[in-house]
Amino acid sequence: MKRVRSTDLAIFLAIASHRSFRKASVELGVTASALSHALRALEERLAVRLVNRTTRGVALTEAGERLFDRIRPAFLDIDAALDDLNSFRGQPHGKLRINAARASTKLVLLPIVSRFLKAYPSVEVELVVDDALVDMVSSGFDAGVRFGESIAADMIAVPIGPRHRFAVVAAPSYFEGRSRPVTPHDLRNHECVRYRFAGGSFYRWEFERGGIELEIDVGGPLTLGDQDIILDAVMHGCGLGYLFEEQVQIAIAEGRLVRVLEDWCPFYPGFFLYYPSRRQLPTALRAFIDFVKTDKVQPQA
Repeated sequence: MKRVRSTDLAIFLAIASHRSFRKASVELGVTASALSHALRALEERLAVRLVNRTTRGVALTEAGERLFDRIRPAFLDIDAALDDLNSFRGQPHGKLRINAARASTKLVLLPIVSRFLKAYPSVEVELVVDDALVDMVSSGFDAGVRFGESIAADMIAVPIGPRHRFAVVAAPSYFEGRSRPVTPHDLRNHECVRYRFAGGSFYRWEFERGGIELEIDVGGPLTLGDQDIILDAVMHGCGLGYLFEEQVQIAIAEGRLVRVLEDWCPFYPGFFLYYPSRRQLPTALRAFIDFVKTDKVQPQA
């Protein structure tokens, strides 16, 4: 067998991690066609097929899965060893990749990251906004931001930002000729703008009062997958919306939106920064975790 270079294995590792030539090309800064050519050359040197190319991306063969499982820990150890050198530079260096939903990015993460970058100018942060739940480790992310109930059990979670509360709102024009809901059950008689997750399921509106917890599967003629667009639709009188209080508080104060069921909308713990429970953390991630814990904008008691 011809000699295999570590750079060849790094290329395979990137392709296998992302299950995509395009995403791997972005990570490595080369074209997808160049990666495809390099992988084909590696397979010829090894005399074994490592991946099956499909119209949807890349699927590892049994041999590819075995090679991926064996070399990935070694490359992680190398990355950790190189990252340890940051301690000799006086402050954290490196790149931090964070996956977060759009709402958490706008409401919490981006303001904190902007302050973090001012404190640590040698760190680069890449925010990937994605409402779908992804396998953070296999997708090459250092950390993610989600609601607590969306976090896998094998992750460490740290509260990030203040508590949050939802608000049920509609444009004043929507209530012309309609009675306002008094309890969450009344929503079944109203048109609601529904939110569908990237995975296909609908979000059930959550309420709580006096120890009574309710989840309402609302109905309505309009379904969207982006909360900012839901806000626009509600402002246009398309129906009731279930949105973060921070998104609508100005419009409510200005009279452009009407809030209902406020006494049924409790505060929630909010968002969490989560990361793998591995022993060795990159210094950039460790610095960001410490920054989140001490940032002046803290969750309310």
